[in-house]
Amino acid sequence: MSSRRPIRVLIAKPGLDGHDRGAKMVARGLKDAGMEVIYTGIRQTADSIVRTAVQESIDVIGLSILSGTHLSICEELMEKMVKEDIGDKFVLVGGIIPKKDVNRLKEMGVREVFRPTSTLEEIAQFIQREVEKR
Repeated sequence: MSSRRPIRVLIAKPGLDGHDRGAKMVARGLKDAGMEVIYTGIRQTADSIVRTAVQESIDVIGLSILSGTHLSICEELMEKMVKEDIGDKFVLVGGIIPKKDVNRLKEMGVREVFRPTSTLEEIAQFIQREVEKR
């Protein structure tokens, strides 16, 4: 058993979308996988997400976006992460993301995009693998 601290994941619902059932399910699944999860709730701004990420010393930012605003939200978030010098933290996006936008999100710096068909196990294993690489 490793003496390292558990992986710390921030789960956020940016924008005006008020549907958070999926985000709560992912948060619960990651907790069950042994991670520490901070869930910020709905209607978060890029500023509040970055501020919480810094305050909580997180490893991963997970965004749940169902509203169709994923490109603009992620662009703003990635810019703010660079300004706050937390570009070493990686960002995951989940939700209703059209396949045509996945590559664009990755070009912005999003590490991975999980769609509704993704399993909690896939998400947890991806996070564990990526954190171990650092």
